[in-house]
Amino acid sequence: MLPWLLSALGAPAVVAGYLLPIKQAGALLPQLAVAGRIRSARLRKWFWVGAGAIQAVALLAMIAAALSLEGWAAGLAIAGLMAVFSIASGVGSVAFQDVMGKTVPKGRRGRLLSNRAALGGGLTLLAALYLRYGLGGGESLAPYLMLLGAAALLWALAALLFALTVEAPGASEGGRSMLREVNQGLRYVKAISPFGTFLGVRALLLSVELATPFFALHAQDLYGEGAAALALFVFAVGLANVVSSPFWGAFADAEARRVLMLSGIIGASAAALALAIGMVGGEGSAFVYTPVFLLLGLAEAGVRLGRKTYLVDAAPSEERPLLVAFSNTAIGGLALAFGALGLVMDTAGAEVMLALLGALALGGAALAVTLPESEEFLAEFNRHLSEA
Repeated sequence: MLPWLLSALGAPAVVAGYLLPIKQAGALLPQLAVAGRIRSARLRKWFWVGAGAIQAVALLAMIAAALSLEGWAAGLAIAGLMAVFSIASGVGSVAFQDVMGKTVPKGRRGRLLSNRAALGGGLTLLAALYLRYGLGGGESLAPYLMLLGAAALLWALAALLFALTVEAPGASEGGRSMLREVNQGLRYVKAISPFGTFLGVRALLLSVELATPFFALHAQDLYGEGAAALALFVFAVGLANVVSSPFWGAFADAEARRVLMLSGIIGASAAALALAIGMVGGEGSAFVYTPVFLLLGLAEAGVRLGRKTYLVDAAPSEERPLLVAFSNTAIGGLALAFGALGLVMDTAGAEVMLALLGALALGGAALAVTLPESEEFLAEFNRHLSEA
């Protein structure tokens, strides 16, 4: 929705093009800087509460920027607020996975994440219906600002609910500086091979998590139906999240690594189907392309649930914030580089780009086969800690 808002405000397209890199880098890169601080706190939930409140304020500030600015000024202000929003999201991500590990027993974490994803998917369906029937053909900013206001309200409510979480105080010893966190994370990559394998799987499966804009551009090239087609695709992704989340959650609680394997295969299948549709020249309406986004939504939900459940189950409690932050920071840097793949689409065409995404997803599925079960990962990690 933000690119549409920026366009309505007359902001240059280049600003909208940086929104996804800002989102990924802001959410992932700073996590090592806060992991040590979170680790030294006896109660970690307040980091998430503070992050949620900041995200709500950032969204409200976007409304103010949209009402008072235009052109470059509006674009830069909203992009800057997106950076603030994303950094807060990164802090919340580290705190969330640590609090979940402390408060939710193993065997139920995947289902918790699946319930969260299903609720999010339901809200996505509502947003899609609003995009389809609420925007109309006018140029009013009101629909965009109402969506931002609703999102801010949801984040404020989320912060309040998270504050009610009953979290037992944990150990607060051993907080490290960012440099020590980086060094410790690198030592774990070298000493514990499954951690390096997990990072490799996650890196390859970025091709699933960041693929949506490339598929959307391919669909736009084929059909060019504008907002109506976009609403249809958003609806498909939301529906996939709602339908698949209970399955992925139960599956991840049992065998999270197999969730990653299957998700990679489904992501590759989405690319193959998109290429097949492209070969017939985009005949018919955008509805023909909807199954691609259904598959993509299934794969994306599986990757997110699988990787989060696997790492929380596999990491020892005292080092969970570090492993979460180190992996997220490493993948955040890679996500910035991943944005450069758009050059492939510009130079070689959408078909080559989709084929590359499919190959990367299939590679991630193949590498996931070599991951040990989370119990084996945890046992190896604990052996390393005891020997150290």
